[in-house]
Amino acid sequence: MRSSVEEAPEHCAIEFAMEMLGGRWKLAILKQLATGTHRFGELRRALPGITQRMLTRQLRELEADSLVTRTVYREVPPRVEYALTEVGHSLDAITEELDKWGRWYRETVRPEGPSGRRPPA
Repeated sequence: MRSSVEEAPEHCAIEFAMEMLGGRWKLAILKQLATGTHRFGELRRALPGITQRMLTRQLRELEADSLVTRTVYREVPPRVEYALTEVGHSLDAITEELDKWGRWYRETVRPEGPSGRRPPA
């Protein structure tokens, strides 16, 4: 369980931001939601490797931090949609730049991948 955002030291804004955005999935979720409103299943399919439990947990934390809204439609079967708030959209440029940097790094610095082996030519 993460510590409370309120407990982050006031002198370190990066630490404060990382407390809210850190982890493997949050920025990826925000990047997906930057394209528009998505249902839970759409997000799960767009993020291969994330478990249902982890996606639920990360969405709840993002919602608690006012970055994501959750809208429940009272219909059968129930429909739930997630969207970025205005505060969440303030991260659009940051997630885009991190995506660009990650692609650049993967292609130029670590073309062999995380295993350390270059792919066969």
